[in-house]
Amino acid sequence: MDFLADENFPLDAADRLREAGHDIAAVVRDSPGTSDEAVIERAVREGRVILTFDRDYGGLLYAEPRGASPVPPGVIYFRFDPSPPEEPANYLLDLLDQPEWSVTGKLTVVERDRVRQRPLPENR
Repeated sequence: MDFLADENFPLDAADRLREAGHDIAAVVRDSPGTSDEAVIERAVREGRVILTFDRDYGGLLYAEPRGASPVPPGVIYFRFDPSPPEEPANYLLDLLDQPEWSVTGKLTVVERDRVRQRPLPENR
């Protein structure tokens, strides 16, 4: 799967996902300081699911009026402090091993004890 790690996503976790065979770009490595809107646009352009610890994406994607902002293939929002830094990657890899689980077209909220998903809005 192709991912775009937001600036707040741990590099150790991004590296762990890469080692597991996923294509992952890290904002902190190639475009630090990029706005959330620009991260969304890049995810759409490159067909990548966003990995983030930033709750602002929910507001950007669901707020009315949303304007002409595109909708990325998916967003995975982690709601816990990772310890060790690889923890989000290990958690995600376990979820991706479940055949019935998909992140495409969804906002996925990951907490240590549960995962919630909501369909992303349609592109406008």
